[in-house]
Amino acid sequence: MSEPEGRGAAPGQTQERGTSDETSLDLPRRQAGGRASAAAISWIREAALLPVLAVLLLVGAVLNSHFLTVSNITGIGQQASALGVVVVGESLILLIGSLDLSLEATYGLAPMLAAWLIVPVASFGSGTELNPFLGILLVFAVGAVIGLVNGLLIVKGRLNGFIVTLGMTILLAGIQDGIVKGQSPFNWPTAFGWLGSANFGVVPVSLIVAVAVFVITGLFLRYHRFGRAIYAVGGNLAAARAAGIRVDRVRIWVFVAGSVLGALGGLMEAGRVSSVASTQGYGEGIIFTVFAAAVIGGVSLRGGRGNMVGAASGVILLSLVQNLLDLENAPNYWIDAIDGGVILFALILARVIGGEAAAE
Repeated sequence: MSEPEGRGAAPGQTQERGTSDETSLDLPRRQAGGRASAAAISWIREAALLPVLAVLLLVGAVLNSHFLTVSNITGIGQQASALGVVVVGESLILLIGSLDLSLEATYGLAPMLAAWLIVPVASFGSGTELNPFLGILLVFAVGAVIGLVNGLLIVKGRLNGFIVTLGMTILLAGIQDGIVKGQSPFNWPTAFGWLGSANFGVVPVSLIVAVAVFVITGLFLRYHRFGRAIYAVGGNLAAARAAGIRVDRVRIWVFVAGSVLGALGGLMEAGRVSSVASTQGYGEGIIFTVFAAAVIGGVSLRGGRGNMVGAASGVILLSLVQNLLDLENAPNYWIDAIDGGVILFALILARVIGGEAAAE
């Protein structure tokens, strides 16, 4: 009796089923291999500046015997800490595909306003003599308010981010200079400058704080849902919105976080030098250094790509270069040219080592 149609298996059919089974078994292995390859590429991109740093350390050690001493290294760490915190703030904003020029003005105004309210009139203060701990809270509050205003104007008001933050920079710088009439408040209580001036043994407190900020932010971006949403928003705004991410809320909160970190960096710098100059931040043009550190560290100006390992590498690179120039008593009129050359060289090398995305 003949086999019912569809029940029997021709020899060719058996072979085809075996091929399909083998393919389905190979698929997980290929996916795992793809993930491993992607992870390896990601690690290479994160570490793209490490060879540059190694070469720079070697050059520094050869040129100056004081370069690798404990006192010099801790000094570099203390000087780089404030910049590093601001770089984290700007990196977060770059990750959502935006930018904030006003971080340098927040870096100056937030500690200036607090110091002005804390110190007596004789130290160029207002005479209010605010409690220093309330002054520290005020620093963070000022940063949060500035970030919130920027975020609302850019996200809800749909205004151009470059123009908004440029205008905010000029406004804040004018207030910073105006409230003290160009003077520099000083002689405040120890508590207010503690973050920037204190040490645990030979390690500056500011360095510990900066490292903590980098580590916590890096872990937050990698493992927290909101952190992953930041990458999604910066990578593709429409796709993030379609996936159910509350895009506007993410963007506004990132502006707030960035400004708070800018204010924290300003507080640390004020403590380090025991004064708040009327030119701190905007007058020094630190935003160019902040952008340089972030970009050579692999944080994309297009958004959605970058990490804290790269950002920290950029900060370390620029700080080592500046320190080496200081130790070698490089002429001031050549320092900018040398800094620019180092930045371009680091970008090119990061591109060669880490691929296109590493220096985009």
